Amino acid sequence: MKRFFDVILAIVVSMVFALPILVIALLVRLTSPGPALYWSDRVGRDNRIFRMPKFRSMRIDTPAVATHLLDRPDQWLTPIGSFLRKSSLDELPQLWSIVKGDMSFVGPRPALFNQADLIALRTENDVHRLVPGLTGWAQVNGRDDLPTPKKVVLDTEYLHRQSFFFDLKVLWLTFLKVITRDGVQH
Repeated sequence: MKRFFDVILAIVVSMVFALPILVIALLVRLTSPGPALYWSDRVGRDNRIFRMPKFRSMRIDTPAVATHLLDRPDQWLTPIGSFLRKSSLDELPQLWSIVKGDMSFVGPRPALFNQADLIALRTENDVHRLVPGLTGWAQVNGRDDLPTPKKVVLDTEYLHRQSFFFDLKVLWLTFLKVITRDGVQH
């Protein structure tokens, strides 16, 4: 049921946002050198690595680490990068990952391949068994503000509470967070 819902919703959202996706891709290309998409190696279900696309919001020479680990992250943003991140529009290409089956709409956010502490804690708590999500319980409860152990506590809570209606609640709360830009630091 969840997979069917993911695919149908991803196709519908892709159709609704087709024009904005094209405009954003063009704006990324026109405002900074490099490709419109950034493909990031992420940790998926059962700790398998997959390639996750995002609209590029950072310069092409940015180190491949979590944004909060960068010294002065704002210096790495492209001219429209801050807007893309705060509006979460940089996440739209992940609809492809949902259709492909690497991601779901709701689940723990996929860790970067080099976030060993997060990967280890998730594995300890069986969170690694979940398909990662475009949004998740941790994102609606703090997003960028949460330390890694707290994210894993929330991811573990999602593991035990997951259901169709809980996913709908997380999607609704995500919508509210995106509209208010709550919890975004860069």
